Formats: sequence, C-alpha cells, structure tokens
Amino acid sequence: MPEGHTIHRLAADLRKDFVSKRVEATSPQGRFAESAALLNGIQMIKSEAWGKHLFCHWENGNILHVHLGLIGKFRKVDRDDPPRDTIRLRLVHESSAWHLTGPQTCALITEDDLQDVINKLGPDPLRVGLRGMNKFKKRLGESKKPIGAALLDQNLLAGIGNVYRAELLFLCGIHPETPCNKIHDYQAEELWKWTVDLLRRGKKLNRIVTIQDEDKGTIKAKNKKRNNSLYAYKRAGLDCRRCPDEIVISKLAGRSIWHCPNCQKRT
Repeated sequence: MPEGHTIHRLAADLRKDFVSKRVEATSPQGRFAESAALLNGIQMIKSEAWGKHLFCHWENGNILHVHLGLIGKFRKVDRDDPPRDTIRLRLVHESSAWHLTGPQTCALITEDDLQDVINKLGPDPLRVGLRGMNKFKKRLGESKKPIGAALLDQNLLAGIGNVYRAELLFLCGIHPETPCNKIHDYQAEELWKWTVDLLRRGKKLNRIVTIQDEDKGTIKAKNKKRNNSLYAYKRAGLDCRRCPDEIVISKLAGRSIWHCPNCQKRT
C-alpha cells in the first residue's frame, strides 16, 4: 500500500497537470461513469493529500476522494495509449493523461464528508511538520498498544505504513513491542522528528530512503536498490547496518515487521 509521501507527491503532480484547467473525465471501466460525467469539462481547483487519502476539488463543488488501498494505482500515461477497460477513472487535459485503477475508494463527496474523514485521522507529518509533535505525544501516552502496532493506526498519525514503521523504530532504537505509554518523552519527540524528516525525503525523492550518510559505507554495491536504501524492512537474516547482529522478522498487528534485537533492545 502506498505510504503518505507517495500520496502527497501524487497530489502535487496532479496539481501541476490539472489545477485551474478544465479536465476531461471518463470511466472506461464504467463503474464510475455517472460520477465522472459530473467532473467532465469542469475545472479542478485544488489537489491535496491527508495521510493516505487524496482529495481533488472541482469548481462545481464536487470533491473526488481516492484511497489506493493495497492494489490501487494512479499513474500518468501517454495520452495516445488507448485506455483499457480496467481503468476506473481517466483524467485528461491537452497532453496530460492519468489513469486510476484498482482503488479501495473512488467516490465523489461533500465538504462535510471530507471533514469526517480528516477528523478520524491523526496528525499528518507532511501537513503539520513539527507542530504535530505534542498531539502525537499525547496520543502515545494514552495508548497501551505496542508501538509497532500503533504506528499503523491512522488515528495516531496519518500516512505511515509497514516500511516506515520498521525504519522509524530502528532509527529511534525502539523495540516494536514496547507499549506506547512506556515510551519516554525524548523518544517520542525523536520518533516524530524522524517521521517528518523521512516523509519529506520520501516525497522529494519519490521513494523511501532511510539510510543516513554515516552508514553508507556498510552497503555493498551489488545489493538491490531496496537493500541500499533501508535499515530493517525485508532484511531478515542480513547483517544490521550498525552492529554485528542480524535483522529478525516477527508478526505484529497482523503484518510482518523487522528489527535488530541489539540496536532495538526490549526495555
């Protein structure tokens, strides 16, 4: 599932291609045809992201709400390529064309609906930056969940998925099973700062890169790009970047999670 930086980058790319322009909207698949007709020929006025949710605002008051889920894709394509019948929504303006396929959510909503979605989300690091720290710390202190499970809860903070949770906990030296209310204030502050920094980096690069300059010397050039970019995620059995131990894998909140038993000791 795409994480928050991907959706913010997507919102920025859609702004560049469509905002302040009249957009041709169709649904080759047919499942979104009636709603697409309400957008067709209408000017898009804003494109924004909240966590993993994308909202495109239109001049006639409609708001397109998209959540990609596990298999959804929203991609820029060659306008001259014939649209396949799997495309839920096709947006076109002059030379720019985008195709939405397989989304978990694709719906037209109102401002009230949008506010309901936002109210259920925790702070979005890419929207509030360091200003969201206190709200994040407060919610941590109120929860007894393991931090590795809580980081996937969009009510705690919006935009974090399985890759970032493993990498953030590694960088902060926190064991994934540590209860949220047992995390010290300085650790919570560090965790939020890393979250803001890594999501901003991911948005800029359009991919997740967590390796810091001081650790680049431990990386072998022959490794795959993912292994060149990350500390823990999907590195089970491989040497830790910072100690002689190996990364281990376990299950938490129904998802696999990776950590270093030495760098992330239980407390």
